[in-house]
Amino acid sequence: MATRTIHFTVNGRPEQAEFPVDCPAQDVKDLFRSAAEAGPHDILKLYNPKGNIINISPRLEANDPNTSYKLEVVAADCNSEPLGVGLAVALGFDLSAMEKRLQALEKKIMTEAGEAPAVVYEMKKQVDSFREKLESVEHLSWLGLFKELSGCTHKPSPFYHKRTLHKTPDECEHVNNKFLHMSSLEVSEEVRQYLKTPTFDNWQWEDAEIMVLLQVMYTDLDFVATFNIEQDVLQLFLYEVYRRYNNIPFHNFKHCFCVTQMMYGLIWLTDLRSKMDSIDLLTMLTSAVCHDLDHTGYNNAYQINARTELALRYNDISPLENHHCAVAFEILEKTESNIFRNLTMEQYKRIREGIIKCILATDMTRHNEILNKFKAILPVFDFSNKEHRDTLMMILIKVSDISNEARPMEVAEPWLDCLLQEFYNQSDMEKLEGLPVTPFMDRDKVTKPSSQTGFIRFVLFPLYMELANLFPCLEQHIIDPVRKALDYYTEMEKALEREKHSRAQSDSTAKSKDTPHTTAHTTPNTPHAASTSNTAKSKDTPHTTAHTTPNTPHAARTSNTAKSKDTPHTTAHTTPNTPHAASTSNTAESKDTPHTTAHTTPKTPLAASTSNTAESKDTPHTTAHTTPNTPHTASTSNTAESQTDAGPDVSKTAPHKT
Repeated sequence: MATRTIHFTVNGRPEQAEFPVDCPAQDVKDLFRSAAEAGPHDILKLYNPKGNIINISPRLEANDPNTSYKLEVVAADCNSEPLGVGLAVALGFDLSAMEKRLQALEKKIMTEAGEAPAVVYEMKKQVDSFREKLESVEHLSWLGLFKELSGCTHKPSPFYHKRTLHKTPDECEHVNNKFLHMSSLEVSEEVRQYLKTPTFDNWQWEDAEIMVLLQVMYTDLDFVATFNIEQDVLQLFLYEVYRRYNNIPFHNFKHCFCVTQMMYGLIWLTDLRSKMDSIDLLTMLTSAVCHDLDHTGYNNAYQINARTELALRYNDISPLENHHCAVAFEILEKTESNIFRNLTMEQYKRIREGIIKCILATDMTRHNEILNKFKAILPVFDFSNKEHRDTLMMILIKVSDISNEARPMEVAEPWLDCLLQEFYNQSDMEKLEGLPVTPFMDRDKVTKPSSQTGFIRFVLFPLYMELANLFPCLEQHIIDPVRKALDYYTEMEKALEREKHSRAQSDSTAKSKDTPHTTAHTTPNTPHAASTSNTAKSKDTPHTTAHTTPNTPHAARTSNTAKSKDTPHTTAHTTPNTPHAASTSNTAESKDTPHTTAHTTPKTPLAASTSNTAESKDTPHTTAHTTPNTPHTASTSNTAESQTDAGPDVSKTAPHKT
């Protein structure tokens, strides 16, 4: 059986361990634990000759006495005599006594409660998990150890509306100090691999940590070594970038990181390192870092309509994107933050040209132009063709810039909340300043799902599908999540429509309640009289009757009743002996109006009487009469939207005209 021999020291004492190459990991750890005379709760750390912490596992590389590893007990049980006595002297109390007291309390809890509280088990579980993580990672990394890299939970959206637009000097200094302190830490391999995936959850990481991860990207793509980028220059460049992103809901430093992280992931997923040279990759990553520098939260349409300084400076041509480029090269013009300062003039010129092309490509007004150009070259795409590569670089930064829906929903949805907050802020400002309101930003017209369904169908899908045609491996990484997002927001939109319809029905039912018995009569002996009663939008109308009474020669009588509900005893009469009289009663939105009457006096040949009333609710005994014996008199009574008129027999009568 093949074995492996490991030489190491414990407290300066040389030791040697031998185990089979297929030995279980736990057996190897127990072997080293025995050599260190450590207890079951002690934590062991093994260092290689360079001083780096390495994992205790069967995969340890065999060595010789000259390259011995160093084994240390970095956390020990307080009952161990040397440690307990030393701490007791240093701290001024007896740790052994405290340990016994804690054990007694634990026994008391077990005795009284029958079992330890759930919180105790949860704490023990967390401690065991942390111990296991400490013993399994190769490097002691604060970033790698304290982050939960799976099982994402929904994070609240960070809104910035209560903060100043620009970061304060104190805020920047605080973040920079944390960044510099953490930048010397090794990032665990688990985090490095996670950083290459579209599922990366940005909400777990603070700004200083994000700067560390950006530094890792430049390092892992070999830019630091290939282009001789000094660490302090890279750190100052990242700090200046952080400082120039503003405190706004969406286009902030976290968005910069998300776009850069997606670009970084696409480079690895599509194996672009074997297809494009390092200068193009450096151009794309730096473009992603700088693509929204100094964004103020108002898009190009606002800049142009409001005639802002940016719109005037750049003649209404992509004012924001031109500004982002200018700020980027303003940072790069400073020697101390110029990560390109060791490049040749030709290399710098090429990178500058590429960054400008990439950032200007993020202007969505150019979306169709760039996509159509890519579709045209796709059947004959050639990585050795500079024009083809330039177009691909523009497509990749566009995909990265609008890639939130390709992430897990618990990561993507808070970003949508942030985006809508920024959109609503702009539309509110446009209304306030009397500017044209951008339709997809209007809080009175746009809902969360409606903002996404069309965008996914007509913008994201066509763009992503074309990129996946060139790189089929992206189907599962970005196409499938976007399909799920479309289904999610489509269902949400349908649910909102159902709720809206249900609410409208409830309001309609409540509005037309308790209005029964609507009747329209044409009384006897009315030659050549036309009487029309139109009642609209009435529902559930019991006992609604239209009568033409006896002895009414040449009388036309029409009663149109629709959707009237519970309308009691509403009557329209044309009284006897009124030749050639036309009476029309139209009921319009009259509410709670009892005993309202309009009269035209007796014996009115050729008299026209019109009473217009619509959508009457709770209107008992409302009557329109044409009375006898009034020659050539025209009387018009229009009653609309009368609401709860006090007292019976409140009448509105037109003046007499002869």
